Amino acid sequence: MEGPNNHEDFLLNRLNHRVARLLQELDKFNIAEYMELLNNPRRFFWVNFLGGVGRGLGAALGATVFGAFVIFVLQRVVVLNLPLIGDFIAEIVRIVQSRM
Repeated sequence: MEGPNNHEDFLLNRLNHRVARLLQELDKFNIAEYMELLNNPRRFFWVNFLGGVGRGLGAALGATVFGAFVIFVLQRVVVLNLPLIGDFIAEIVRIVQSRM
């Protein structure tokens, strides 16, 4: 009768090992902290609000830096005096500078 008992012990040890590994994986993802956040609507709102504000500011600053770089490059292209492109870019640069 020791054969089935050993098999059951083996299965229990294997199950314990898998459950322990699952708990380690859940701990890595901070599931408990996430569930706590979901249970606190005020904190959940503020965390998401501040995250949205941060993303919005990042996008605005990124677009500003990129736009300034594009205008800088366009100003350099105007100096090259390319016939068709130069006049078009010069007009764009004048419009942008007049609105700043």
